[in-house]
Amino acid sequence: MGLFDRLRGNQSPRVAFLGLDGVPHGLIEAEPEAFPSLSALVKAGSSGPIDSIVPPESSACWPVLTSGMNPGQTGVYGFQDREVGSYDTYVPMGRDVQVDRVWDRVTAAGRDATVMNVPVTFPPSRDIQRMVSGFLSPDVDKAAHPEELRSSLAESGYILSVNAKLGHKADKSAFLSHAHETLDRRAETFLKYIERDDWDLFMGVFMTPDRVNHFLWEEYVTDGSDREKFIEFYRALDAHVGAIRKALPDDVTLVVGSAHGFTTLRYDVYCNEWLEREGWLRYQNGDHSALADIDDDTRAYSLVPGRFYLNLEGREPRGSVPAEEYESVRDELKAALKSMTGPEGTPVAKRIVEKETAFRGDHEAIAPDLVMIPNDGFDLKAGFRPHDRVFDADGPRTGMHTFEDAMLLIDHPDAVIEDADLLDVVPTLLSLLDIEYGRTTFDGASLI
Repeated sequence: MGLFDRLRGNQSPRVAFLGLDGVPHGLIEAEPEAFPSLSALVKAGSSGPIDSIVPPESSACWPVLTSGMNPGQTGVYGFQDREVGSYDTYVPMGRDVQVDRVWDRVTAAGRDATVMNVPVTFPPSRDIQRMVSGFLSPDVDKAAHPEELRSSLAESGYILSVNAKLGHKADKSAFLSHAHETLDRRAETFLKYIERDDWDLFMGVFMTPDRVNHFLWEEYVTDGSDREKFIEFYRALDAHVGAIRKALPDDVTLVVGSAHGFTTLRYDVYCNEWLEREGWLRYQNGDHSALADIDDDTRAYSLVPGRFYLNLEGREPRGSVPAEEYESVRDELKAALKSMTGPEGTPVAKRIVEKETAFRGDHEAIAPDLVMIPNDGFDLKAGFRPHDRVFDADGPRTGMHTFEDAMLLIDHPDAVIEDADLLDVVPTLLSLLDIEYGRTTFDGASLI
């Protein structure tokens, strides 16, 4: 249902969802003066920390947040996934998400959706009113549909993503300047299409907070020289949220959320290097750079972030672990991972989750056998290139994702955010839109 339907008197509730990627609920609580708009929203509705998913990686999180289904159903487990029956890997894109997203359900109900910059949506769907794809899209020209939207974005100088390479420099001035420019242009575009008032679901994501947190989180928590610039960025973000909230018509419920929390990063942990040194992983030769380079004797390997796979007979092409030994070998690997400690003797693992606990659905063939949720400070990497150490404290990033402390705010008196996670977002949005769905359709439940 669009604008003309409402003018004819055929009114239904509408929802605007703003994604603030990487913003932890604890940051809003700790810095109320930097977040007057979000703090006002907290007082007006319901808010709280929510859990992310296993693993809390953006490529896996956003398909879950926008579908209400776990990775076993979405078919996306992380930034890099393995082909079924192969050692070939690929970077999942929107076409690899194997379930309907919330905007598909809105469109099927005869109503309209505007979707802007949601990660893992490339190429843009041509079955909904308008979409510009987000994270992993190559450029605006290919990411936008229809032509009117593509032309509008090109004319306005819309920026798909902040230049993360600038964050690698010691001087963060250029990075922060580009972050503000990206933020401002995104907000201007969101306001333009919000004020067009022809949608029933508006869904727009600010990805820049995640990038700022990755490169300036330590400055914030240690009162570093760039701490005020970090806070200044968030004041600007909050002001944009306030302007958008003010522009929303009275019949629209505003929902604001993030896909994971954030904490300080102390060490990059190269999991495949650790597996090799512990005798679990071997390569065919010294010139290795991909999963396909592992040797037949390999018993386990890892993909980011913290996903561990047995090299299983009948599943992997050159599997070395017999199917009848699956449980015992997995238990052995789990025990070894629990014993992994950092340079100061701190355990790396907060907990280790078995596949049957975290995943269920038709796409379990590429599910990891174990997922490690690390203690704060240990950012789990994979990669198949040689490394001279397992723990590296010299990387440019100082912030990392967490499973806990994602954020959800709902400007509705009947919302109750308790013991919630990403899986609850879509059922909540559909409830707010008065769009019916089956009781067992989703892995989560409505918070209304």
